[in-house]
Amino acid sequence: MKKASNTDSYMHILKYISLFGGVQVLNVLIGIVRNKFVAMLLGPQGVGLMSLFNSTIKLISDSTNFGISMSAVRNLSEDYDQNDEAKLTDDIAVVRSWSMLVAMLGLVVCIVLSPLLSRYTFSWDGHTLHFILLSPCVALTALAGGELAILKAVRQLRLLAAISVYNILGALVLTVPLYYFFGNAAIVPSLVLMAFVQLLLTIVVSYRLYPFRVSFQRVFLGKGWGMIRLGTAFVFAGVLGSGAELVIRSYLNNVAEIASVGFYNSAYMMTMVYAGMIFSAMETDYFPRLSGANNLTFTFNQIVNRQIEVTLLLISPLLTLFLLFQPQLICLLYSDKFLPALSMAQVLVLAMYVRAIRLPLEYIPLAKGDSKSYLLLESLYDVLLVLLVILGFWQGGLFGAGLGIAAAGFLNFVFVFVYAYSRYGYRLSSSVMLYAVLHLSIGVLVFLCVRSDNDWMRWGVASLLCMVSTITSLRVLKSKSGLWKSLIDKVRRKFIRHAKD
Repeated sequence: MKKASNTDSYMHILKYISLFGGVQVLNVLIGIVRNKFVAMLLGPQGVGLMSLFNSTIKLISDSTNFGISMSAVRNLSEDYDQNDEAKLTDDIAVVRSWSMLVAMLGLVVCIVLSPLLSRYTFSWDGHTLHFILLSPCVALTALAGGELAILKAVRQLRLLAAISVYNILGALVLTVPLYYFFGNAAIVPSLVLMAFVQLLLTIVVSYRLYPFRVSFQRVFLGKGWGMIRLGTAFVFAGVLGSGAELVIRSYLNNVAEIASVGFYNSAYMMTMVYAGMIFSAMETDYFPRLSGANNLTFTFNQIVNRQIEVTLLLISPLLTLFLLFQPQLICLLYSDKFLPALSMAQVLVLAMYVRAIRLPLEYIPLAKGDSKSYLLLESLYDVLLVLLVILGFWQGGLFGAGLGIAAAGFLNFVFVFVYAYSRYGYRLSSSVMLYAVLHLSIGVLVFLCVRSDNDWMRWGVASLLCMVSTITSLRVLKSKSGLWKSLIDKVRRKFIRHAKD
């Protein structure tokens, strides 16, 4: 019985990672096409400029949205699970009312701070008007965040997936022609347009499910104070995270040139975003399951360890292939002008192994409702990131910056693990340690091979190691999840159905 339960647990994790991972893959493929056009039309300077605008706008958004996109999910989910339609409808109106307030706050803050943002983000002071024109992005993002929280809380996962796909398709179709005709001058209008498209797609769905209703009466808004207090930790963590990225990019822009920001951003996007799509797919299912078991020590540890196992086993073969074909991927995703980012991107791939273990651990304080601990650990990581990336870039350029990110991730993992061990009684399983040592060792060997000038090492040995990583993961997943049996049963059912027809 226990074995069957274990198998079901692994299959559950695989099922939901596959479901949301499929959407992520589709989004990435569309994003690849868009980024390719953007890189070709704007070049490293344009990509760097867009990166600085995006980082700044994200910082303002994270500073003023009061974490509604996260905290509202938890509040509304309770109403939905209790089948209390009246309270759910009322609380949705509360979320929308607060979303409109924080949207206006973000708009005003961005306009008021635009001279400072221009002065400290760029080495020359000439972008105040750009930041004023970008202020609607902050408001539109806040409104969309509230509506997306509503859809998540009422389990409209298929609609969320559709919105995600249509949103990135809209960004491709609408913004690429602007870049083609107007070049860098189209960056600001395109960012506003993308934020508007996301909101429009979201409200078309959410308003149909729950008609629009808001109220700004003090008593009515008071119902949302619990949600606002819960989101405060997310706000501070988001501010620190966005601020850290902004400081890094501004530093690179001031001590080097804006092209370096473009190289840094392209390497970061390739690994932390594209290769990290499994992490994004993981989060939707993992956090609710972990929260439901936060008072059961053994079950809690089991959920965390199994999530790490499956995530590590799934992403490790992809990371080895990513290392092997990274030069080709840079040319495909961007252009050969971005090859200076290769050395940094290679180091960041190794950092992803540690992130596969660290990320499930970082959800433990949130599942326990310990927002102060979550904020403490996130703050520590952001400080480490800024210091080590600046030190790394100063000593070794972009390659050194990559080493800085990897070192910050490893040190943060040590702190998070020790904190979870001592405060929550978390214990790392022996199987997690085994798979981590095995796959990280393979990853390091592939890293050394692809940086070799010897073609036989570069392609022959590295390809063999990729096969070893893939076969190892498949064999473990097959034994733990009954994956092979599940596939056979699915094929058999389809065959029987067709035979009957």
